[in-house]
Amino acid sequence: MAAAPRSAEPAAYHTGCRDSLGELYHHHQPWLQQLLSHRLGCSESAADLAQDAFVRLLKTPRHLDSFDGARAYLSRMAKGLCVDHWRRQDIERAWQQALAASAEAHLPSAEHQQIVIETLCEIDRMLTRLPEKVASAFLASQLHGKPYRQIAEELGVSERMVKKYMAQAMLQCALIEAGFEASL
Repeated sequence: MAAAPRSAEPAAYHTGCRDSLGELYHHHQPWLQQLLSHRLGCSESAADLAQDAFVRLLKTPRHLDSFDGARAYLSRMAKGLCVDHWRRQDIERAWQQALAASAEAHLPSAEHQQIVIETLCEIDRMLTRLPEKVASAFLASQLHGKPYRQIAEELGVSERMVKKYMAQAMLQCALIEAGFEASL
């Protein structure tokens, strides 16, 4: 059986228009969900991430010039969503291990645990956007409490450079706190 000609598909989508986003959703959502399901091995997570993809398109409209262009863009988005999903799972596992190692009398509420996981995910996103030495300096200082001189020695840079790295990292933290997603 021959495939339906692509000429029946819309030539372009501008996701800023509800009708176009609706067409995009209609033509690509089942395919995107199947792609995500194959990558994740979980149809429920795939359905959630497919919805997240279209919510992102609703928030940040894109002009997608063709059927194939829409598929390519959604495929790239799916890859990023999967990476984010797996990173979040890693963070949640690490948090659960930390909780298991702590005294039961000090366990935070489920709501507080969710806030901590969201915060850890934001920090992780910020760290992945930073250059490697900036992220290393930030973690060494904030997580391990190392002085700038020791960090400078470990990274093979001057103490002044460590101060610049910390300023970059703190700027990213401030932008996240202010609600801006920024990248270096």
